[in-house]
Amino acid sequence: MSEQIMTSNGDTRRSAEAPLTFAVLASVQAALIFTIALIMIPLPQIADEFALTPAQVLLLQVAYGLSFSGLLLFGGRLTDRYGARAMLATGLAVFGLASLVAPLTARFDVLIAMRFLQGVGGAITAPAALGVVRALFPSVAAFARAMAVWGGVSVLGAVLGFISSGIISSFVSWRWIFVVPITVSLLGLAATASLLPASQVVERARRPGLDPAGALLATTGIVLASYGLIASHEASWASFNVLVPLATGVVLCIAFLILERRARHPLLPPVFLLDSARLTGLAGMLLAAAGSLLIEFILLIYLQEVRGWTALETAVSFLPFAVALFGSNFLTAPIVGRFGARATTVAGLLVGGVGLAWLATLGHETVYLTTLMPGQMLLAVGMALTFAGSAVLVTANVPEPQMGLAGGVMNTAMELGPTVGFTLLMAVAATRADTVEGYAWAFGTAAAIYVIAAMLGLAVRQPCARRSDSEL
Repeated sequence: MSEQIMTSNGDTRRSAEAPLTFAVLASVQAALIFTIALIMIPLPQIADEFALTPAQVLLLQVAYGLSFSGLLLFGGRLTDRYGARAMLATGLAVFGLASLVAPLTARFDVLIAMRFLQGVGGAITAPAALGVVRALFPSVAAFARAMAVWGGVSVLGAVLGFISSGIISSFVSWRWIFVVPITVSLLGLAATASLLPASQVVERARRPGLDPAGALLATTGIVLASYGLIASHEASWASFNVLVPLATGVVLCIAFLILERRARHPLLPPVFLLDSARLTGLAGMLLAAAGSLLIEFILLIYLQEVRGWTALETAVSFLPFAVALFGSNFLTAPIVGRFGARATTVAGLLVGGVGLAWLATLGHETVYLTTLMPGQMLLAVGMALTFAGSAVLVTANVPEPQMGLAGGVMNTAMELGPTVGFTLLMAVAATRADTVEGYAWAFGTAAAIYVIAAMLGLAVRQPCARRSDSEL
């Protein structure tokens, strides 16, 4: 009897603390994505302070994202092998330490190293955080509701990073922006010792292998291919800096997929990606993330270089976008529960497509209040719905021992979206002689892709999604 009472009390205590624990984990996830956009607006200030060459500016811009995206699959494997709570603490310690050293250094090589190290810590932390959420909400319905909220947290972090960096760097040094990831890291580390549920011990016999060959191929391939795509923004596709890393990265990624079919403990089991619901969710996340960077990058350049707005004015102009995104996130869980994850994802892509089509009317004298702001807000609503529905689809019916894998795959899709999708859309923009016209074409192309993806999402049968939806 006493054992039953103790178990009941423990469950009651964990249930009571679940909302606070989830809020901490959501803040951690948002901070990881926040840190990607952390230096976007103050990048020219940093370049001037360190007297950087264009190549060094590019390296600084992509350092965090390259290590983050490249190591996410391996970070997921570490979570499944050693436990979510242990890896969360490890990842946060690495992420927090790098975030502390980065703003204190006066050397560019140290700053670059710390940005890479931040990405390493983030790649360990992100899958582990999702694993802890799964342990926190063992019920399928409760976990699905949590994922509907979790999906919008990431994009909100990116937008807040973009806005806050512009505001902060307009009044004080860009170095103060790192206070956010430092604070969240400390908060997360404190929570691992008090609030977070103890991770279940992974039996040694059931621990998946590390698959070092697969990890090496996946990490190197993703990093090289991503760098080649990003370098195409500054150089031609036929240049050495673009063609060689891109081609090498693609070959390594293909080799990784071939190897995984034969590996005893594959880092990414091929069957994991064969579920139609999961593929729809990953596609939705990739497109929503690409749309987020597209609007941030294009309007940043447009407002500052074409319209002559200051960095502060540009950052403030995104506040309606952030408010619409934040407000929509409060409604996503009930919407997913009422209409289902697939319908929510499809609706989000359609609404986002309308917002992008609105922005496709961009011109040299476009009025902010009648074009840019409504387009931003529609895209924000669409992105919130898409991320919410997609997060549920990606994690539906995933067994707890594979939750690290799910977290790694989901975050990889979010990272590859801005890299692959954004690069291709900017290639479309480059086909027009007039820069602003090219931006309008990029928005129009993105709108068409969103609508096509929504139609495909409706056409594909997804039994996995229907099961999870019925349990919400």
